[in-house]
Amino acid sequence: MTQLAFERRGAGAPLVLLHGIGSSRHIWERILPALAEHADVVAIDLPGFGESEPLPADVTPLPATIAASIAELLDGLGINAPHVAGNSLGGWVGLELLRIRPLSSLTLLSPAGLWSKRTPSYTRATLRLSRRLARHAEGPLSLFTRSKLGRALVLGQTHGRPTRLTPAQARRTIHALGACPGFDATLGATVDRHYQSEPGWPAVPVTVAFGSRDLVLLPWQSRHVEQLPSGTRIASLPGCGHVPVFDDPEAVTRLITDSIARAEPGRVSRLHE
Repeated sequence: MTQLAFERRGAGAPLVLLHGIGSSRHIWERILPALAEHADVVAIDLPGFGESEPLPADVTPLPATIAASIAELLDGLGINAPHVAGNSLGGWVGLELLRIRPLSSLTLLSPAGLWSKRTPSYTRATLRLSRRLARHAEGPLSLFTRSKLGRALVLGQTHGRPTRLTPAQARRTIHALGACPGFDATLGATVDRHYQSEPGWPAVPVTVAFGSRDLVLLPWQSRHVEQLPSGTRIASLPGCGHVPVFDDPEAVTRLITDSIARAEPGRVSRLHE
């Protein structure tokens, strides 16, 4: 089993947080304390990202395969039927996780995989360019992020309000993208695939939201929400980019807690106190 790094905090119903490609569990740091007031939160580094080991070299890191590794970790932690929130690739992994084990709710933040056939060329190109810059020019990019203008220039493709990141958060974001060993194989594994729900989908509350400033998943290419389970709730994140947690942590927190409340109506008042 691939060893996955994670952070666990809080008490209550289990809530699993899954980051996107080229990122790490640290994207959730701004909302982790608020979520931990209401849930047993487990923020996980996906295989080959953050502090997690990559999958074995002979294993293709498909979203479904990554989901299976998450399921193994949850089994080891004794977690059953958690709530799940995922950003980008983490959203796609969350959907695949729902195929293989019970979940209580699923919150998708700019989820990947909602294209018609294969990953759009534009999305592949922008991700690969960002990866190349982070890998080969981490030093200069990190220097730029000392100023608000520099953070806007360096992170404006992925964040709708990049000046809301601190310089330290911006540097960590760049380093995570440049240093992760799982990026190339994971991106390559998604190129010829997309997500599609199946008949007889479990009756689980699913919420999907895209940021209005998402420049990675363009509306006419990568937001085919009709591919999601029927009954999916469609929400919006005004002013947010592809990684919305830093852009508007309060809105993302509300989105996740509202999704939990839909699954557990009796907890509505406590979640919103």
